[in-house]
Amino acid sequence: MKDTEKEEGGGRGGTKPEKDQSWIPKIIKKRICTTFVEDSFSNGALCQCGGTRETHASVATGDYFGTAIVSQWESAQHSSEYPTDAFGELEFAGAGRRHSHFLRLSCDSSPQIVYTLMTVHWGVPAPNLVLSVVGGEGKVKVKPWVREVLRQGLVKAAQRTGAWILTAGLREGVGRCVGEAVRDHGTAAPSLAQRKVIAVGIAPWGLVQNRQQLVNPQGSFPARYYVQNTSRDTCSLDNNYQAFLLVDDGSQGRRGGEAGFRARLEEFISHQKTGIWGSGSIEIPVLCMLIAGDTAMLKQADLSLRNSTPWLVLAGSGGAADLISEIVDDLSSASSASAASDAEGEAPSVDLKDQVRERVKKHFPSETERETEKLTEMMLSICQNKDLITVYHGEQEGPDDFDTVLLKALVRASKQRDSNDTSPYTEELKLAVTWNRVDIAKSELFNGDIQWKYSDLEDSMTDALVNDKPQFVRLFTENGLNILDYLTYRRLESLYSSVSDSSLIYALLQRRLNERRISAGSVPSLATVLDPAPSSSGLIKERSIKEFTLYEVSRVLWDILGDVCQPFYFAALELEDVAHTRKSLKKVTKLLQGDCLYREKRCLRPWAALFIWAVLQNRSEMAIFFWEMGGESVLSALSACKMLRELSKLESETETKLSMKELAQKFENLAHDVFSQCYQSSESRSFTLLIRKSLVWGGATCLQMATAGDARLFFSHDGVQSLLTQIWWGDMARSTEVWKLVLTFFCPPLVYTTLIDFRELEEEADPQEALQGRETDSLDGETIFSFTDIRHTEEEAEEFNALRSRVKGRHTVSFKRPFVVSRWRQFWSAPVTSFLGNVLMYFLFLCLFAYVLLVDFKPPPPKGPATTEYVLYFWVFTIVCEEIRQTFFVGNSPLRQRMWQYILDVWNKFDLTAICLFLIGLCCRMFQLSYDFGRAVLCLDYMVFALRLIHIFAIHKRMGPKIIIVGKMMKDVFFFLFFLGVWLLAYGVANQALLYSYDSRPDWVLRRVFYRPYLHIFGQIPLDELDAAKAGHKTCTKNETLIDDGEEPCMNPYANWLVVILLMIYLLVANILLLNLLIAMFSYTFSKVQDNSDTYWKFQRYNLIVEYHSRPSLAPPFIILSHLHVFIKRKIRKIPSVKIHHFVLELTGKRANRLMTWEAIQKENLLTDQNKRQRGSDTERLKRTSAKVDSVLKQMVEIRDHDRRLRALESQMEYCSSALSWLVEALSQSNVVKPTRPPPKLREPPPSSSS
Repeated sequence: MKDTEKEEGGGRGGTKPEKDQSWIPKIIKKRICTTFVEDSFSNGALCQCGGTRETHASVATGDYFGTAIVSQWESAQHSSEYPTDAFGELEFAGAGRRHSHFLRLSCDSSPQIVYTLMTVHWGVPAPNLVLSVVGGEGKVKVKPWVREVLRQGLVKAAQRTGAWILTAGLREGVGRCVGEAVRDHGTAAPSLAQRKVIAVGIAPWGLVQNRQQLVNPQGSFPARYYVQNTSRDTCSLDNNYQAFLLVDDGSQGRRGGEAGFRARLEEFISHQKTGIWGSGSIEIPVLCMLIAGDTAMLKQADLSLRNSTPWLVLAGSGGAADLISEIVDDLSSASSASAASDAEGEAPSVDLKDQVRERVKKHFPSETERETEKLTEMMLSICQNKDLITVYHGEQEGPDDFDTVLLKALVRASKQRDSNDTSPYTEELKLAVTWNRVDIAKSELFNGDIQWKYSDLEDSMTDALVNDKPQFVRLFTENGLNILDYLTYRRLESLYSSVSDSSLIYALLQRRLNERRISAGSVPSLATVLDPAPSSSGLIKERSIKEFTLYEVSRVLWDILGDVCQPFYFAALELEDVAHTRKSLKKVTKLLQGDCLYREKRCLRPWAALFIWAVLQNRSEMAIFFWEMGGESVLSALSACKMLRELSKLESETETKLSMKELAQKFENLAHDVFSQCYQSSESRSFTLLIRKSLVWGGATCLQMATAGDARLFFSHDGVQSLLTQIWWGDMARSTEVWKLVLTFFCPPLVYTTLIDFRELEEEADPQEALQGRETDSLDGETIFSFTDIRHTEEEAEEFNALRSRVKGRHTVSFKRPFVVSRWRQFWSAPVTSFLGNVLMYFLFLCLFAYVLLVDFKPPPPKGPATTEYVLYFWVFTIVCEEIRQTFFVGNSPLRQRMWQYILDVWNKFDLTAICLFLIGLCCRMFQLSYDFGRAVLCLDYMVFALRLIHIFAIHKRMGPKIIIVGKMMKDVFFFLFFLGVWLLAYGVANQALLYSYDSRPDWVLRRVFYRPYLHIFGQIPLDELDAAKAGHKTCTKNETLIDDGEEPCMNPYANWLVVILLMIYLLVANILLLNLLIAMFSYTFSKVQDNSDTYWKFQRYNLIVEYHSRPSLAPPFIILSHLHVFIKRKIRKIPSVKIHHFVLELTGKRANRLMTWEAIQKENLLTDQNKRQRGSDTERLKRTSAKVDSVLKQMVEIRDHDRRLRALESQMEYCSSALSWLVEALSQSNVVKPTRPPPKLREPPPSSSS
């Protein structure tokens, strides 16, 4: 089931294959008329269902006089259900578009089954709104402005809100107009493909033309549907609809048979929740839209309004729509007293009833008096629910902002249904969130007039998070929602439980959940799988019950991030002291079986928790927003880069994998940009930022996370390289020449001269006082001078504390190193000194190794080995000791993980290979039988040791990038060797078989098949061995016995011409085609890597610096002294290691807060600059200009409306003025009233300022 959804989800039109939909006829039925009820208007030829007498199995019973007892045909009584014979996919001949889905179903079918079939099996996305367009059926002429409203208003609103549009789906009336609007919208706006407009046709089966083309009991995949004439209105299906529900009530050629099922389907959908898997906060709203319509629409509207379904009526479209709109407008402008009496449900007044009757006669003059009375009663019933009706004057308002009209209509209806809501705007907010219309929310709800409470925003915030609506999340956080109060551990677990079943993170969490359940002794829950059984219960898909806890989240993060940081959420689960997985499982199981009090606690770092949640789901915009709101921007971006790149390795979907890689690169760019801003502000603080130990990210640092996340662009930044260079040189000046280092290395007393410049360390009586004293720096001050300050301070502080703890009962010792010791440590503790010593000693090692192999390689004991060879053995032994130290004693991760990390390094594989070959050669050379073999192995081992020099030169600025290019080209060589090997094998075997008919010597066969053709490429072509015409007199034989004894076989002259031709073809392909292919591959690789080789080299430079920073100062073979020193220091004196935590600085208190504040300020500065550049771009200017033009057009429309009203008011004033003049004149000429003063005179208006 899950795999099926993955194919079909997202509305891609995917469908199950034919064999998977064979269960549909077992559940979905059709109706066939089984009783002939004579139609009096057809002279007994037709049944009232519309079918002929021959198609019926029985006739309605009659009495003894032949009069039929049954006079009215009823679908429920006179038709029977049978398995449906029309379902599958529909292909419109000549339409050139993707297939539509169709289904013939009984009018009594369950709407739940049909809705599940559409959303699960047909892949139609669940709606956020259902717009049911009614009226305008048949050959009704649709007005041009109504077409414009459908095209510019309805379809765009459906696309924005994710709505379904329900119509009859036929090529007539409004249904055809909606189909054309959907077609035009899809053609003009292909960029809006993220959310397609879903149009569903619900039509009577007996009314559809050419319906027999759809009949196939096994299903049609697809059924070809032909339409005779597409220029005029017909009852054929419209090819612009995604799905058709063909409701069968057993009748033929009759309208209205689908009305009952359509109403039940709309009612069922209105009780479903919006959002992914029904995770929204509201039920799916249903809105009926009335366009024109006949008298049957009044009955449908009355029944629907009684069920509290809101209606939107297009005034001016004609028919029933004009009748309802006029009466509702009259009632709205009536007196408050009559409105109050209508609202209380009192009997309508006689005047209102007469008024309604007159309106009915006006719009439906052909109806009889009896029908008029019925329509009048219906209209009076409709007036009782006038608050659910919204009248839309399309000719005056225009199609713009049609979705706002829909929103207000639904909000008005929801207020009518639930008048006790504490906040009258809550329902409007939920609808705006469901439709993802943040512009409506900003303009209508968050304009400063409404004081929102936390409780009003809580549910909507959850809806926005689950359904990936970051703009609403930003809006809520800016308008009163406190994230600290909102995000508890319980809600965080619910957010993880709401992830999509088809996502990668769901599979990872489910795996960890199953492990926990298995350890607890329970059976893991499996997703409910659809059983294609004939029962309707098997069709309802249920989602698997997910109970993801923080433990599963922590384990997944641990798997993704590795040992870069400590496990997340272990403090909340009280697992800080539990390191073993089994123990943690037992403790978590025991904790979850209890009250789980941790779930009610607030999340300590809510923005970081939400950021991780968004990154794991690959939600780009949401993750970037949480990154903006959270702290530790550089480390957070690098962590997201690491997580996304690890997830992309596990993702199988190509599109999702690419989006993960793109988002990872985006976060790496953000980390690079923020750190660049920090580096420009303060160099020393940016250095501290790189090595600061983070509490949010489990003790990780920026450098560690960047290394784990393969953030090469970040490492190429000048600030990172500046820090690495400072670490590389230690306390020595960066401009120190190499010859000075070499000279000082061989003559150590020179370290106390001025040959090498050293940075003077600050005199610190107590390192702890120095650390505390620097905490008083200001926010803009320099907190850290260099990395060496940090390193020396920490190391000396730990050593001082270890020594002071051993002094019991004595006075406090003042700890300060003498100049001789400190200067000695400054020189020998620098990584560059360690590197230089290793390079020089490695060259000496290779010279010694070469001397032993070439000059002083003695026979086995007792005559050998020589003294120099014993020195070589000891030298290799010290190298082995150093490799053991790097494998087992560096880092804090588990032993198995440390060994795995060691083996993953390419150069460590070289070391292991060289050591293993040396041990094999050493053992073999000690015995006479294997002496030569051992010497050969040692010769190969020397090559491996010599190639190890490449890694040493990787630190060089010019040679380092070239080494990377060579490494990339080696991959091209392997591909080339594959093609060359195939061609060489083909030519060699054919050449050997043609030249020599028999040769049983394996070594010579292999030489002629592989070795000789390989030499041909380089021009070594012995013609006397290939061309029989140029072959001289040689001693050879054709005797197979002599050949087996080692004699040279004679060349076979037969088909020697073919050998020459094969040689020409071989050289042509090998020398011209394949070699030029190799050159082209090298050129492409070089041009591709050359631009980024510097970035690759800087990334590898960090690894080399880390390696030599952690190495002892002395190189092999003297490194054994450093190993003894470390052993005494760690095991005997119990002084902890500082280099084991290389590049880590732990900040607490004010220093950590100041650094985080400074980093946040730099991030805000960067975001501000980016926003300024974005606002200044041409695209944003065009958007602002377009918005201004739209605003001007709206104002122009309002001005026209005011002008129209003013003219109407002027005409009324003129009429009133004329009437008053006539009245005054009449009174002045009569004797009824005798005036006491003369009539007033018309005053001239004052002159305008312009005149």
